[in-house]
Amino acid sequence: MRASSETQTVTIHIPFQIRKRGGRKEMVLPPGGQLQRSRMDNTVVKALARAFRWKRLLEKGAYSSVTELAEKENIGMSYLTRVLRMTLLAPDIIDAILDGRQGQGINLTTLAEPFPVEWASQRRHFSMEV
Repeated sequence: MRASSETQTVTIHIPFQIRKRGGRKEMVLPPGGQLQRSRMDNTVVKALARAFRWKRLLEKGAYSSVTELAEKENIGMSYLTRVLRMTLLAPDIIDAILDGRQGQGINLTTLAEPFPVEWASQRRHFSMEV
């Protein structure tokens, strides 16, 4: 074989989209074009941790009301009640979030919106058959 002095260019086309997830940008490949890795949404995990911490403080009697808790934590009542509602999620949905298996349908925005209290209805609402 003879070495050629010509340089060859190889172009590879990979279709993808950029989406914001948990305050960070993430590259999303088309279906079938990516490995199924678990992807934990740190923003949702932190919100879950806050929700259960606040619930525990209320149950222990550290604060007499959510109003007092909101004042002491220096946060708005609206935010506190939306995050605190996350403690009503089905255990398997919480496990999926913590394992990074929650899918595209569950993020902080969708969890801040009203969702059913009944667990089977939650699974349908979030399109999760866990």
